[in-house]
Amino acid sequence: MKKVIFVCLCALLVCSSTTAQSLDDLFVSALEQNPGLLAKYKAFEIALEQVDQTGVLPDPTFSAGYFISPVETRVGPQRAKFSLSQMFPWFGTLKAEKNVSALRADARYQEFIEARNLIYFNLSSAYYPLLELNDQIEFEKSNIEILETYKAIATIKYENGQTSLTDILRIELMLNESSTTIQILEKEKYPLKSMLGSMVNLPAEQIQVGPDSLVWEPIAVGYKKDSLLIDNPVLTKLELNEATSKAQESIILKRGLPKVGVALDYMVVGERTDMELPDNGKDAIMPMISLSIPLNRKPYKSAFREAELQQERIALERLDFTNTLTTNYEMSWFEIEKQQELIRLYEDQLRDNEQILRLLMSEYSNSGEEFEEVLRVQRKVIDIKKKRSNAIAKGKIALAKIDYLTAGNR
Repeated sequence: MKKVIFVCLCALLVCSSTTAQSLDDLFVSALEQNPGLLAKYKAFEIALEQVDQTGVLPDPTFSAGYFISPVETRVGPQRAKFSLSQMFPWFGTLKAEKNVSALRADARYQEFIEARNLIYFNLSSAYYPLLELNDQIEFEKSNIEILETYKAIATIKYENGQTSLTDILRIELMLNESSTTIQILEKEKYPLKSMLGSMVNLPAEQIQVGPDSLVWEPIAVGYKKDSLLIDNPVLTKLELNEATSKAQESIILKRGLPKVGVALDYMVVGERTDMELPDNGKDAIMPMISLSIPLNRKPYKSAFREAELQQERIALERLDFTNTLTTNYEMSWFEIEKQQELIRLYEDQLRDNEQILRLLMSEYSNSGEEFEEVLRVQRKVIDIKKKRSNAIAKGKIALAKIDYLTAGNR
């Protein structure tokens, strides 16, 4: 019984390891297991914790002292003294500090969103070439099946004296070529699987793409261009950084204003034994107020100037990134248009060559001639299918690039 259970478990493990994974499946795995992405989210969580560490009053100060030599007063000797003090920054300083921490946490979240979107694009960049390899392998397998059919026909004609042995040898050469091509294509999968595996933190052997197929749907002109500069996480992060720098100015101004401190002293007084007095031995309570005056203005002026320079730097970074974003969109859109044109061209060529192939095969069946041309066109049909598959894969990657640039993939 234990043996049966063990065999069943092994079978389940094998089945689970070979289950085809779609692009969305891989993306979900990356969200759960990609160490770089998880690190970005941890940085966001750390920033959230830091929000609770700011915008609070400094700890109050408590002190206690005992008079080794009591200080004599009219109502008795002072035995001990207890003090409690609290400093208060200028009005609004704590709120401004908390606002800065919250803005920094928001910026960390945008960094996580950017990393998440980039992961999806990187997955697409390896996923679609893998689908292309799968298609090419299927094309070669289909070619082998067709060539085997041709070989059977050529063999019958050779036995009937209607053709030469050359036709059969040509088919053998093409069959060997297709078999070798399949072996090479299978080996080409491993680096792409390894790339996908590194992004989802899995061994390459556990990556099995599918069940998607490379099918192209026409893309409308100006696809997502209107949302290029909207909700982009990098632009949003830069805007948050600029807002943080402006809020920092407010903090600097408030820190340059006086701080107010309040304190309470409690003095323990002993009783006089040499005479009777009103309030004899009564403890003393003394409330106090203090003012911290920042006379040295140079550090505050320098910090304020630093915040201004930060804003200027961020504004230049935002402009540079906007220009780069626009350029990358135009390049990606050109790539999509280019691949769409090639896909249309290959589909036309495929339709025409398949028709030519049918006519040539019909002629060969009747006359036994032009077999070399049949094989040439058959090879051309396979090559066109491969080119179309390659164009679709490149178009899909360019489309994923636009989704990444417009932050619209998730």
